[in-house]
Amino acid sequence: MAEIEALGRTVTADWTSAVADRVAAAWGLPPGTARWWRSSAAHVFVLPGSDGKRYLRFVPATSRSEASVAAVARLMAALADDGAAVVRPVPAASGALVATVGTDLGPMHAVVVEAAPGEAIDADDLTDGTARAWGEALATLHRDAAGHGEGLPEAFGELDEVAARHADDEVLVHAAATLAARLSELPRDSAGFGVVHGDPELDNLAWEGGRATAYDFDEAARSWYAADVAFALRDLTGPDGRIEPAFQGRAAAFVAGYRAVRPFTAAEERRLPLFAGVHAVGTVVRIGRALDRPAAPDDAGEAGAAGGLADLRLHLADLARAQRDLAVAVAARLPASPTGVTTG
Repeated sequence: MAEIEALGRTVTADWTSAVADRVAAAWGLPPGTARWWRSSAAHVFVLPGSDGKRYLRFVPATSRSEASVAAVARLMAALADDGAAVVRPVPAASGALVATVGTDLGPMHAVVVEAAPGEAIDADDLTDGTARAWGEALATLHRDAAGHGEGLPEAFGELDEVAARHADDEVLVHAAATLAARLSELPRDSAGFGVVHGDPELDNLAWEGGRATAYDFDEAARSWYAADVAFALRDLTGPDGRIEPAFQGRAAAFVAGYRAVRPFTAAEERRLPLFAGVHAVGTVVRIGRALDRPAAPDDAGEAGAAGGLADLRLHLADLARAQRDLAVAVAARLPASPTGVTTG
């Protein structure tokens, strides 16, 4: 939040920013080219151009290492070179996929990516046909990413932070420990564990002619493929981690589409609630990090490109409470035995 607030104060009425100008210069772009789009895990600026729209994405060096940003960029480039339906990173003027640039807000690690063709759809517009295509797209990504994960982290490192960060919430600490124990029992063979997108929800896909192009690979990691499936299906799940009754058909179509491309066993499918709970814990921890530093008193009513920050803080706090409750609910349903729903 502190980084979003700081960047927001640099954005002008025409959506430009001196910080973004400094970063965009690494791609040979003149001041005023980059226009603010949004800020969350990364600051994103649109780069309009005669050869097509692109996006400038950058993060403070204090929040992510250059090596981790570069690992994601290499993954995307390798997938694009192989013909996968992913957005391609655009090299900087230096030829590198990642540029680290000094700004008034400190050094930033940046990439530029091409725009994904097509439009986004949401869960309410999802049909059985597009749900199946979505599953096929994720399975294809998992298949094609095998062997391209050099330098990527292992997922779910947030579990290690819960005991210290949320020591005053014994119920959450117990739930996280239960989920972590179940996770540690799962096999890590190549059939079910590999390179994953990390955030394959509908809002990170663009659709054109029935084909989905993936973008926003910031959370790419080495993990269980079923964890990526569970994250994708968050759009269709309720507050208990189970698929909402109204979305049962579309969830089944998604899984059928996935299985049309690569194996997805019944045991993996039974683990989806477990991964929903683990993802929920990760969300709680990441929100906690973001909210660690309160806004300055004069930020609360600030307007501008990153305006509404006070409302954003309230929204994040509400989301953290909901995800905390989801994690607790999932952990409470897990069997005492290490066999069954999780290990299959």
